[in-house]
Amino acid sequence: GKPGARNPVFCDGLEEKMGIHGNATCVIRHEESTGWLVGEENRGLALMFVMMNEARIGVGLQGIAQAEAAYQAAAAFAKERLQGRSLTGPKNPDGPADPIIVHPDVRRMLMDSRAVIEAGRAFLFWTALQGDLAHASPDEAVRQKGNDYMALMTPVVKGFLTDKGLKVCSDALQIHGGSGFTEHFPASQYMRDVRIALIYEGTNGVQALDLVGRKLAANGGRAVMGFFAELDAFVAANQDDPALKPFTEGLADAKAKLQEGTMWLMQNGLMNPDNAGAASTDYMHLFGLTALAYMWALIAKTCQAKIAAGDTDPFYATKLTIGRYYMQRVLPDTTGHLAKLTSGSELMMALPAEAF
Repeated sequence: GKPGARNPVFCDGLEEKMGIHGNATCVIRHEESTGWLVGEENRGLALMFVMMNEARIGVGLQGIAQAEAAYQAAAAFAKERLQGRSLTGPKNPDGPADPIIVHPDVRRMLMDSRAVIEAGRAFLFWTALQGDLAHASPDEAVRQKGNDYMALMTPVVKGFLTDKGLKVCSDALQIHGGSGFTEHFPASQYMRDVRIALIYEGTNGVQALDLVGRKLAANGGRAVMGFFAELDAFVAANQDDPALKPFTEGLADAKAKLQEGTMWLMQNGLMNPDNAGAASTDYMHLFGLTALAYMWALIAKTCQAKIAAGDTDPFYATKLTIGRYYMQRVLPDTTGHLAKLTSGSELMMALPAEAF
């Protein structure tokens, strides 16, 4: 063909990255090259954020997807790897040792992973539903709520789920032991590949700042107050069901802590912006833990209804066990996050830069 005059844009080389080796990252050099306006002038940043917010949901999905793959590999390894004997007596008496899945600490890592993955996946779908409602609902109030929730939840989906995805991948490598640190098993690749998800499309620290600095205050706090009201309504409607008691009590406690953290930020963040910055990551995790508690409560209600209707599929009983584990062993982390976020920024900012 006839390409015409070259626009002086050059690829100077490929980056050697820690992970995602199937993705080519290039160094691009521009030498007074020509650019073209796409779209309306002075609207580029607004249009970019449409793309970025969609991408942030996708990166949250990436964190959960990589966690799922790592969990599956770890669970398979734990059922096959023979090492030691169960603390309560041999479970594989005819073999030289028991599979490591009999050990409580291995179970801890597998159960922590599964409790976060399954509720995290539900949180992704639930958030995506809000986006569909924002676009397609004939009810203006529903569209507004959908838009509010999408704005509020996007930094939580991106930041919280990728932080948790890294933790799951790390635990999956730990379950593999020394073998996981080699390239004979996939655990090391999952660990390398998931790490970028905490960085690109806005680092998780930036997501946390976006949450506390912009999303909470938007429209007078309408989105977060609407979320609190939704949680309160669920608890009120289901608190008399004894089968759901672990879920309604856990959700009510987490919501109270999240509300306390929110009020603290509103009172102290404006007075000293460093307080908001120091609290932001703990607040994001407190929010994410509460959101996943709500997902487990919704899941549990559906499972209990299926069981009450006579469905004997063990899928539902398994879900309920994992959900109760989340409430008992994962959700208590809300206490620590609330304590840290309300401690303020004084000690965090006390040392002069040269002391580091």
